[in-house]
Amino acid sequence: MLFPDRREAGRVLASKLIRYAHQPDVVVLGLARGGVPVAFEVAKALEAPLDVFVVRKLGVPRHEELAMGAMASGNIRVFNDEVINALAIPKNVIDSVAAVEEREIERRERRYRNNRLLVRVEGKTVVLVDDGLATGSTMRAALLALRCLNPTGLVVAVPVAAASTCEKFKAEVDEVVCAAITEELFAVGECYGDFSQTTDDEVQELLTRAARSEIGDFRLERV
Repeated sequence: MLFPDRREAGRVLASKLIRYAHQPDVVVLGLARGGVPVAFEVAKALEAPLDVFVVRKLGVPRHEELAMGAMASGNIRVFNDEVINALAIPKNVIDSVAAVEEREIERRERRYRNNRLLVRVEGKTVVLVDDGLATGSTMRAALLALRCLNPTGLVVAVPVAAASTCEKFKAEVDEVVCAAITEELFAVGECYGDFSQTTDDEVQELLTRAARSEIGDFRLERV
């Protein structure tokens, strides 16, 4: 166990990101749901805008761990043509899976933001935060989606990651910041004392606090 909970993990991670503090072109995005409590502490320390980035993998039917694409906040869709072509997945199947995930994204967007739009990331350096990286599949999907929004820089920031996964991401983004690196990481929860599921209510509360500037000096740049 490395961290008592996600909030403390966020504080530790924030200490590794101080060079991004007080920078007007930096925004912090937390992956829903577990990445948001970590990102909240990071954004607070950096005095940067905070938002949630909702990403859902499009899993191959009956082999859901294999991604044929991803959907994310902002109605962004990316597809893995190699998987789709290799398995000859028909369009109607893709559309069916996408429809289910689109409804879940819309539900989360309504619940979390209360009609607020995603913080502007075009021309910004995005610090993308999750509570850990094991295989990195969710983070990779989020990065693919975020690139469609034209940020000038992408930073992956996590409290803990498997060494091999951390190394792979270094070739995909401008910087990877891992507070702790382990040789093997079978489950992120192994590294936390309390790894209880982050609820929709908790995500909504943290985003509301940030949006209202109730703590720290969050800079709001919503469009």
